[in-house]
Amino acid sequence: MPEISTADFARLRDVRAGRPDLVRAALDARRTRSLLADDGKLFIVAADHPARGALAVRGDESAMADRYDLLERLVTALGRPGVDGVLGTPDVLEDLALLGALDDKVVVGSMNRGGLRGAAFEMDDRYTAYSAKAIADSRFDFAKLLVRIALEDAGTAPTLEATARAVSEAAALRLPIMLEPFMSSWRDGRVVNDLTADAVITSMAIAAGLGESSAYSWLKIPVVDDMERVMAATTLPTLLLGGDPSTRPLETYAKWADALALPGVRGLVVGRTLLYPPDGDVAAAVDVAAGLVHTRPTGSGFSTDAHEPTARPAQATTMDPSIPEGSNA
Repeated sequence: MPEISTADFARLRDVRAGRPDLVRAALDARRTRSLLADDGKLFIVAADHPARGALAVRGDESAMADRYDLLERLVTALGRPGVDGVLGTPDVLEDLALLGALDDKVVVGSMNRGGLRGAAFEMDDRYTAYSAKAIADSRFDFAKLLVRIALEDAGTAPTLEATARAVSEAAALRLPIMLEPFMSSWRDGRVVNDLTADAVITSMAIAAGLGESSAYSWLKIPVVDDMERVMAATTLPTLLLGGDPSTRPLETYAKWADALALPGVRGLVVGRTLLYPPDGDVAAAVDVAAGLVHTRPTGSGFSTDAHEPTARPAQATTMDPSIPEGSNA
């Protein structure tokens, strides 16, 4: 896939201002593909964070603020072998469609972005982006929603009800829908997800029961300790979201590889940590993850190349609970 030029961005701005009808034309002209790759796996790059006001990556609070930079990183990632698709809100996906970056890719529409990061109403996570119908009308392949469950926060109840409706609508349209559940709580004025195995299992049980049919429901869950027990909790096809591999790369990649080999696991969804790697090499970061998804490693024989600094002492490699919604929602 060619790099984006300044002329490409100029045309994008001109279309946005003067020919918005071309957005629909670009969606209608997109070449589609089957949902799963030939090996039955999926590797999706996530970019729906900005719509929640979540622009930070590691210590940079505005890392994702530059839309042109984000689009360049996404186009680089989507051009790498083994990257099956992208997850985003309408603004991001329509930019990519106008840039011609969505051909032969799985496209996932993000639905509920109303629970803005840090807001008093964050747990009342309203459906402010795509509806299931809009995703189907755009000829996209998948819906995605976030369902955080805070037992002490009354905002959870309307979120659960709206999520059940979204699952029912997707099932009626025969549209696969990805549910990303967490057991969450308020700590020191912010929402924190419980990344213990027991909490993940509980969240999976709640999410799997939402809606009038589970026929098209998938789960998207964090990689945590005791993943064999976690995956024994569901028969639904499951995608993994990984933590940040920058601090303990070998341990993190090994944990991803082990989890990807479990029955029922169909692939990986990763966002900010691969789009904004510490060394700036998006292609190399994405290539490592794509290799884990589409080539089942034997033992520890996968390569992390330049992404492996001096080995750290072994520790449990669960996701950093300080990163809201894991690493990529």
